[in-house]
Amino acid sequence: MSTASWSVRRSISDLIEQVDQSAIRLVTTAATLSDADVRGPSMLPGWSRGQVLLHVARSADAYTWLLRSARRNTQPGSRPSTTAPPDAAATAMEVTGDLQVSLEQFAAEIGKMPADAWGHVVTALAGWPHPAWFTLRRCLRELETHHFDLGRGYGTRDWPTSYAAWALDDTLATMKAQRFPLGSAEAIDLGRTWTITPGGPSIAAAGHELLGWLAGRSESPGTNSDTTLPIPPPWPQPPATLPVLPGEQF
Repeated sequence: MSTASWSVRRSISDLIEQVDQSAIRLVTTAATLSDADVRGPSMLPGWSRGQVLLHVARSADAYTWLLRSARRNTQPGSRPSTTAPPDAAATAMEVTGDLQVSLEQFAAEIGKMPADAWGHVVTALAGWPHPAWFTLRRCLRELETHHFDLGRGYGTRDWPTSYAAWALDDTLATMKAQRFPLGSAEAIDLGRTWTITPGGPSIAAAGHELLGWLAGRSESPGTNSDTTLPIPPPWPQPPATLPVLPGEQF
């Protein structure tokens, strides 16, 4: 096996582990919810916690379908919807069980993927293409973001550093391509600075705080009263270019 091929396999293996651990954390939190908690409001305006959890479940179903499509190199039946209306009367046990089954099915499909299928290009529901392995990134983003949205003590500070670093890279590269009027962003704890649009205002804060702001989950951090920052666009945006893993070669 070449060094490049080994690097790709290691990167995918690391991503799978991150998704597994993130899924465990979310399901563990979901299992603590009562029926009243599930029907109560989440941090997302107009969404109950149950709606958030069922959205994650339906997204996992869609990711399973995408991996199956990549593995078979064909579309395996109708694409599942991520916006199926939840049952308002569903109990906490039903919602958590639904979530767990969908995540387990996604994990099972991951286990069936041959090495070369990870490089097959699939198409997101919104119409943009990406390699099959990027489905792991998308799932991780869903799990971490919507865990925060439950409002049960899982904050941006709890986001793993590896996730925050990747999500900042991905988000700020897209904003640069879109000429978002932010001069630069510095993640002081990560030792990273991104230049977006020269001449715009700058922001410096911890990586998780930057990502929370860009993701529309928190106020802009690390600024003073004399700094006016632009409003981030709806998040997430499709990557500016086709995503590539370090040393990618299938």
